[in-house]
Amino acid sequence: MKRLILTSLSGSCLRRFGLAEAVIQFGFRFIAQPLPPAIRLEAFLDARSDQGPGWHWTDWNPKVGSPRPVRSRHIAFTEYCARYDLIELWFDSTVEDQLQLIWLLDFFESHPETAAKLKLRLIGFDLIMLERAPDLKHVPLADISPQELRTASMCWQAYRATTPEACIAVLKQNLSAFPLLRPALLDLIQELPSRITGLGATEIRLLELIGAGFVSTNALFYLRGFRQRGVFSDMEIGTLLEGLAHGPRPAITGLDDELRTIDRANLRARLEAYQRSRLSLTDFGKEVLAHKQDFSRHNPIDRWWGGTHLTNDNMWRWNPTLMKP
Repeated sequence: MKRLILTSLSGSCLRRFGLAEAVIQFGFRFIAQPLPPAIRLEAFLDARSDQGPGWHWTDWNPKVGSPRPVRSRHIAFTEYCARYDLIELWFDSTVEDQLQLIWLLDFFESHPETAAKLKLRLIGFDLIMLERAPDLKHVPLADISPQELRTASMCWQAYRATTPEACIAVLKQNLSAFPLLRPALLDLIQELPSRITGLGATEIRLLELIGAGFVSTNALFYLRGFRQRGVFSDMEIGTLLEGLAHGPRPAITGLDDELRTIDRANLRARLEAYQRSRLSLTDFGKEVLAHKQDFSRHNPIDRWWGGTHLTNDNMWRWNPTLMKP
């Protein structure tokens, strides 16, 4: 039986364990930025035509198709999947992985012949820490029914919606087939602006840590046990810090001012600027942290939550229920 594993970038180590004939990785970040248009995501998995660099699934998997690499670099993803008898989905509990999982299942719902081969690995550890994982052959393997494909598709479409209302509604559905999905959605929902402070859970946690004496951005980026929030990547944490520091009424001070002008594509220079920073709370930041001020009343808000564009005029809030603008 020929086996194919689909996973995230965190699952790169799976190739070393000989669990399948092939491992295909996906690395989309569906967080903190505009979601790719549905038509572009469809083209990503279709046969290559006029997709630009990085926008065909084989671009992320350069060794795909050996010993027929030239032909395989152009085929549709379903055509590649047809070579295999069993397709295993390995996605861990991180928000990033769970969003990639429901995106793929939404795609497979329209391809029942391929979907019939799917199995879901119920992973109780972080894939990026795979060296410390238990015996991988004993990770539970679950079937995926057509009803469960519809459920995953419903969750993906809810996250893509232009308001968070549909995403709140799916939490009332039976998500037991995807035991890691509900916690991931709840983590995302807590990143909506608070009714009182106008900030998401990670932003408030950053203020708490800075107020407690964590003056270095290294600690905020990498000491995840202290940070506790796992929705955003390290550089996305940096963007949150800029939002807290560079508005008309900043909540923090000490963030290197060169970050205002360094190109966002210049990750090395930006990281060096973060590392030079020594952070502290402003008096206003202390008031926000004490729930005495609303950050969004004094500063511009312009960020994305799934398909929802959060702005000062479109501030969907959460705490502990959804509030319309």
